[in-house]
Amino acid sequence: MVEEVARRPQVQERLTHTVANLIEDRLSARGVAVVVESTHSCMTMRGIRKPGSLCLTSAMRGAFKTDPKSRAEVLGLINRAAS
Repeated sequence: MVEEVARRPQVQERLTHTVANLIEDRLSARGVAVVVESTHSCMTMRGIRKPGSLCLTSAMRGAFKTDPKSRAEVLGLINRAAS
């Protein structure tokens, strides 16, 4: 699903929200947390001109949006996995 959505050029924020919406709709999930980390070519070639610059976006739905404890738990797990 992610590869299907990520094929076309788009801003990372739209990609993140589109993936969250698709998961929520297709799985009827009570909670969805999507975190996307990517390298932006625009940040590498112009702007801050720092090769390897990473950008992180997130989209929360359902329980992960409304329940601070659930949100903190999933973000903590993601953060720990990234370390």
